[in-house]
Amino acid sequence: MGYARKVGWVTAGLVIGAGACYCIYKLTRGRKQNKEKMAEGGSGDVDDVRDCPGARYNDWSDDDDDNSENKGIVWYPPWARIGTEAGTRARARARARATRARRAVQKRASPNSDDTILSPQELQKVLCLVEMSEKPYILEAALIALGNNAAYAFNRDIIRDLGGLPIVAKILNTRDPIVKEKALIVLNNLSVNAENQRRLKIYMNQVCDDTITSRLNSSVQLAGLRLLTNMTVTNEYQHMLANSISDFFRLFSAGNEETKFQVLKLLLNLAENPAMARELLRAQVPSSLGSLFNKKENKEVILKLLVIFENINDNFKWEENESIQNQFGEGSLFFFLKEFQVCADKILGIESHHDFLVKVKIGKFIAKLAEHMFPKSQE
Repeated sequence: MGYARKVGWVTAGLVIGAGACYCIYKLTRGRKQNKEKMAEGGSGDVDDVRDCPGARYNDWSDDDDDNSENKGIVWYPPWARIGTEAGTRARARARARATRARRAVQKRASPNSDDTILSPQELQKVLCLVEMSEKPYILEAALIALGNNAAYAFNRDIIRDLGGLPIVAKILNTRDPIVKEKALIVLNNLSVNAENQRRLKIYMNQVCDDTITSRLNSSVQLAGLRLLTNMTVTNEYQHMLANSISDFFRLFSAGNEETKFQVLKLLLNLAENPAMARELLRAQVPSSLGSLFNKKENKEVILKLLVIFENINDNFKWEENESIQNQFGEGSLFFFLKEFQVCADKILGIESHHDFLVKVKIGKFIAKLAEHMFPKSQE
């Protein structure tokens, strides 16, 4: 009888401990936010601004959002029955434990609190946890902590010096989409640093392939697009994405509105680099791209796409490259722009579009495009 009672108490203790861990894990998992920064008309938000001339889009993330649904999670032991005095006391103790756990997590994750910032020794412990653990929920919690701390400029250097870049990048090989997304968010925050970008460039091809092959509109795909956007804030590594531009246009045409905007930010970074104009013009674009210019499409999507086209048109040296224009294959962006100029009034719905600004922008772009593609000497 005594042995059975001891076993029962041990089992109850394990159940309570497991429930508390699960509660903290759910609270930690609920803290998710993807902040986006758009730099228009100025330099990109990279720590070393000398390396990023010109306007660039920069996306960074921080996992510090409160999830109202997860705030109310309370694990009650099986004997906390409603209507009994013992059950009432047990439920009160459970609520108190959940409240203390929630406050502890909030204190750690609050961006306005100094307690959010981990010391180098604490960061080292978290990195060791990421490197050694194989449990998805542990990896997720550790990566959230790293992502929060990587939002601070000085911590980006510390995490790099502790060898954190390859440790986090190794997690990209996981098949768990939640863990992979958290790893991409950490790398995204770390990439807002010139030296970190130099070291992260070796992972760009893997991130690009994973982003393109991920489920359309998934969180992993969006996190990958944000990281690639940060890595193309400067012109130094943009050439590494040259063979994937056609895939980005495919994602743009097939994706939802959020995916469209993320791809537009990435393409705009590429379009502002004169060295990438030729690669953009030779990229294959889906035939459905023209259907975006109708009154049903989001006005901001159309305007940003026009800015990309204008940058390509301005940066491509048409006179010097006149001889190679025949090398652009059918179905390329070059042929699309050529048809855009010829058939805009008929197939792109300018006359039927309800927004006056869109009509004006398209009209101005067509006039500017005609000066290069159809010079007066050829008329």
